[in-house]
Amino acid sequence: MTFQKASRFFNTIRYLTLRQVVFRFYYRFARVRQREYDDVRSRTWSSGWSAPRWSELSTEDGIAFTFLGVEGDVRDPADWQAGQHSKLWLYNLHYLDDLNAKDIDTTPALAETLIRNWTQANPPISGDGWEPYPLSLRVVNLVKWFARNESLAGSRLESLATQADALSQQLEYHILGNHLFANGKALVFVGAYLSGAKADEWLAKGLQILDEEVAEQFLQDGGHFELSPMYHATLLWDMCDLVNLAQCSGLPELNQRLPRWQAVISRGLAWLRSLLHPDGKIGFFNDAAFGVAPDFMHIEEYAARLGISIAPDAPDPVAFLNSATGYAVVRPKTGVKALLDLAQVGPDYQPGHAHADTLSFELSVFGQRLVVNSGTSQYGEGAERQRQRSTGAHSTVEVAGQDSSEVWAGFRVARRARPTIERFDLQDGVSYIQASHNGYRRLSSSLIHRRTWTFSEDRLEMIDQITSDQFVAVARLYIHPDVSLSQGASRFVADMGTGKKVVIELAGADQVRVVASTWHPGFGCSIANQCIEATFSGRPLTTHIHWS
Repeated sequence: MTFQKASRFFNTIRYLTLRQVVFRFYYRFARVRQREYDDVRSRTWSSGWSAPRWSELSTEDGIAFTFLGVEGDVRDPADWQAGQHSKLWLYNLHYLDDLNAKDIDTTPALAETLIRNWTQANPPISGDGWEPYPLSLRVVNLVKWFARNESLAGSRLESLATQADALSQQLEYHILGNHLFANGKALVFVGAYLSGAKADEWLAKGLQILDEEVAEQFLQDGGHFELSPMYHATLLWDMCDLVNLAQCSGLPELNQRLPRWQAVISRGLAWLRSLLHPDGKIGFFNDAAFGVAPDFMHIEEYAARLGISIAPDAPDPVAFLNSATGYAVVRPKTGVKALLDLAQVGPDYQPGHAHADTLSFELSVFGQRLVVNSGTSQYGEGAERQRQRSTGAHSTVEVAGQDSSEVWAGFRVARRARPTIERFDLQDGVSYIQASHNGYRRLSSSLIHRRTWTFSEDRLEMIDQITSDQFVAVARLYIHPDVSLSQGASRFVADMGTGKKVVIELAGADQVRVVASTWHPGFGCSIANQCIEATFSGRPLTTHIHWS
């Protein structure tokens, strides 16, 4: 191992908790024991399960599936573990999300086919489907489906119990974060649905996990601590599921937690709303894409059905900081909204969904996205995944061709940028925001990137400074695919459609050019767009964006 690789490895593992280290060693040698269950019965709930649906069916026949924009056939038992598909594609196959997708109740034969095919092709306890994360999501999907179709559950409850038992033996303490949350949620669901001493154990263990993880993972401003709007939306839906479960089951252990869970959802909705563009969809910070998690309107509808609401959105233009998560929101005018990433990389011990996007921003004008980050179209450890996590794929500044945080291996981060908010003022309708980060200190101990945004009603002035003239920096503005650019020297005109235009001017650059790039609004999705690149060194770069 080279010194560089050794350093990167050390600066990755040094943030792990003792619990993660212990369980990584434990699971390397531990083996899951198969236990079979007979005469498994369900509890009697106070009301039946009912919840809104947001996802589309991935299959019409239980053979041809589409996940992450990729099609594949599953005809034989071996296809459930097929090497021609990515690990994430196979995980999606094993989730059985279709059991609770839109229109599934109009095709009950499809649901039964999915359950039967999975059970026959995946005997206990080996294969991708018996790993803890797909187990967690599938257990919840099965409980929801059985709770709606009690007459069809029958002996399938014995398989459900076996799956819950396998999950309980491999809880993801070595990963923590949203994975452990999903484990806890699954144990609560299956423990609340099945009856008996073992179900009581699963329920108690799941609640113990959730009590710890909800308190840690949802921060004071309402945001989820992994700092991905997409994962925040996923876990907010999970929280709604838990409230729904408490109301349907009537179990006192769940009902006593209702006030706490409801407050988390209310704050979480407010946070998520702040990270939406005028088009009603999330900004792309860290791992984020459309279609993976429910949209805000879906979660808001679910919460409303549960009796949970949030305060109306503020009607006046404002600038505010989600102080616990570090995302700033500026709305200088109706139809104009900027989202600024002043956030840390994420929880030190679990930055797996982080990008090197510190001090990046996104901007919508006239209700249309203009400046964007590049999004996320794939996981894994390939070159494209690495590029999408890099600083160069975001609307921020790259120095000497390096990333602000050392992202690597798909879900790893070594040395991390630490941002500092230096100014956050709103005076006479003008917003002044200044922040810096030290992510490039490995190049020079005094090297800092400082970015200053000044918003008024009709324009943005942004100043980028690098505290050294020894390095060449590149500032990038990724432009939404629906916006066309025309160029003249260091001045660009962005055609927003319907006759509306935005002028972008840069001063202080050594070179300015437009390059072809791609935007990734969904997994498996790549759309051509343009990127303005400005190279500068030794003096500030000033970017003016005028929308009046």
